[in-house]
Amino acid sequence: MSRIPQDYPERVYAGWLGKIIGIRLGAAVEGWEYERIRQLYGELTNYPAEYKNFAADDDSNGPLFFLRALEDKRGETLTPQDVGEALLNYAPYEHGFFWWGGYGVSTEHTAYLNLRRGIKAPRSGSAGQNTMAVAEQIGGQIFIDTWGLVAPGNPDLAADLAAKAASVTHDRNGIYGGVFVACAISIAFVERDIRRVIAKALSYIPEDCEYARAVRAVLDFHDTHPDARWRDCFRFVHDNFGYDRYPGLCHIIPNCAVMALAMAYGNGNFDDTLNICNMCGWDTDCNTGNVGAIMGVLCGIDAIDTDKWIKPVHDLCIRSGVLGDMNITDIPYGASYIARWAYRLAGEPYPEGWEKRLTSGIHDCHFEYPKSTHALYVRSDGPVHTAHLINTDEDAHTGRRCLRFFATRLQPGQQLYLYKKTYYWKDDFSDSRYDPAFSPILYPGQTVSGWLRVPAYGSDTWGCAYARDTRRNVTVYGERVRLLHGGPWQQMRVAIPPMEGGLIDEAGFCLQSPDEKVKKGYQLVVLADDLHFDGLPDYSLDFKNEKTEVWTELHTEITQISRMKGQSALQNGLLRIACQDEGEWYTGSSEWRDYTAWFTLIRESGSCQDALVRVQGAIRCYAVSLTGEKLRIRKNDNGYKTLAETDCPAPKGERLRVEVTVRGSRITAACGGAEISYQDEDRPYLYGAVGVGVRDGSTALVERICVKGLP
Repeated sequence: MSRIPQDYPERVYAGWLGKIIGIRLGAAVEGWEYERIRQLYGELTNYPAEYKNFAADDDSNGPLFFLRALEDKRGETLTPQDVGEALLNYAPYEHGFFWWGGYGVSTEHTAYLNLRRGIKAPRSGSAGQNTMAVAEQIGGQIFIDTWGLVAPGNPDLAADLAAKAASVTHDRNGIYGGVFVACAISIAFVERDIRRVIAKALSYIPEDCEYARAVRAVLDFHDTHPDARWRDCFRFVHDNFGYDRYPGLCHIIPNCAVMALAMAYGNGNFDDTLNICNMCGWDTDCNTGNVGAIMGVLCGIDAIDTDKWIKPVHDLCIRSGVLGDMNITDIPYGASYIARWAYRLAGEPYPEGWEKRLTSGIHDCHFEYPKSTHALYVRSDGPVHTAHLINTDEDAHTGRRCLRFFATRLQPGQQLYLYKKTYYWKDDFSDSRYDPAFSPILYPGQTVSGWLRVPAYGSDTWGCAYARDTRRNVTVYGERVRLLHGGPWQQMRVAIPPMEGGLIDEAGFCLQSPDEKVKKGYQLVVLADDLHFDGLPDYSLDFKNEKTEVWTELHTEITQISRMKGQSALQNGLLRIACQDEGEWYTGSSEWRDYTAWFTLIRESGSCQDALVRVQGAIRCYAVSLTGEKLRIRKNDNGYKTLAETDCPAPKGERLRVEVTVRGSRITAACGGAEISYQDEDRPYLYGAVGVGVRDGSTALVERICVKGLP
């Protein structure tokens, strides 16, 4: 008999969606006291703020990036150090990702710096290293949800994984909180009574720990005061488990008491539980995010109201890791990545019809999760009275579900665009929450494909695939196809030509009402499925075309570029990079495999300038380095080591061209007549983005980066 529940894929989507909903619900009142929320809102039963798009959040950064330790780990069994290296690899240095409050103040910042200095996990997060006050802050549980989602109905596994993950940054109650939350999520897949979920999760942490004492005290108050309301219980929590009783800025215990209160008084109802949790105040996005994950799994997708909760979130999950393309994701991707590892860990086959969805690319759109839209948008070249995207099981090109799009009161020949944003700009967001930076997820040279159909109750429509190059203000269209009502599924496809200095910022379907005269108020109805990007990049990034986006006084980004560390600025059409020790800047796709990359740069000062390939994060890539009079191939495996070198005159102040080819496990490089090659047989990096870097106080000017994929 299968250990993993039959409805697991849909429930894991509901759990991850619940997490994102909870984060967004609590974000606008994060850090507020209970009284302030009550005075301003009274009963707060919906999102307290609107956003163009919700920017990144630490509560959604950590869970998915840390889960990648399962993919990157060095041995068969996950260790705390594996999770610690995921933190080093995917978090930029002291910006984005989470709160960088200083060593000995911010728990995660403290552990990150410990890891960078060679203090391995779990000592990196231990009370012995950092003091108990630092080790027991809230972060032990807010990044932990995926370790429960990846172990459905298996709390033993969830507890083991969560304890290892939490120990990287936390200790004692900080770890117990992570174990409790992960186990509650795991148990919620097979147990539908929230009190039994809590009781079973408590059995996985020490009975006499402060975390268990706080949770039990809240439950006892609930049970022994039958006439009390949740606000009465919060007064009990405030007086007995408030922030004033625990050290540090955001201790885990007051917040776990609020979570227990919300789950007890929410009585198994998704809306009530999240709203109560949010109205209690304190670390609202963290608490409501954790509770949202538990309740999403417990209640399932049908309990999450589409108009109230799901549409404002828009199925979007923006992140702020070190690689810009990985910061553009949707919620179905997160659910699929989690589920992929759940089946692998359990040693079970994927359920029928799900293998392709769970192993597809990071940006594929399959609509197989009920209510999912994969963060697709709609725009038009004319007025539209109504336009709706609805996930439906009425038909599908593959699988069981697709996306229905309909718009009303169109004019003859009017065009509508149903698309995925393949790049985001500052103006797409209302704020700079956790400082995201982006690289495109689709490039010149690649292909856009998808499937369309007009149902029998629709009207004939023209359709094609398209991609928009915002740099040149040019839209590339595929072959236009007449879609007959009641006709078959038809593939739309467009190959994006190679481009000099292009930037693709959206791609999808172009739909057009018939050109011939139609009655006023034409209604368009189309079913869409399996939107997919693939193919080999063939493009150049020319810095004379790039811009500086000023998000805030402290957050500026160069378009298409993300950075690990260092100072950068556009200067006379060039990118100037500098760092006192080691700075790196990245672009391109983290999924690229074999390619040739050309870097045009000028060595300005210092001894080491790098062209980076197969970049998988801040501690995993290859560097072709101009170091003194040497051309070196180096490998970053949580620290650089030289693999091969040769003599290479590379004078400062002159424009140099560094050419690097990566095919399989071989790296070949050339510059100024010097050539070098190396076959890496020691855990080679077989995919990754590109970038540039400087070492040891060096500076450089970068003119262009060109990439051509190899078949």
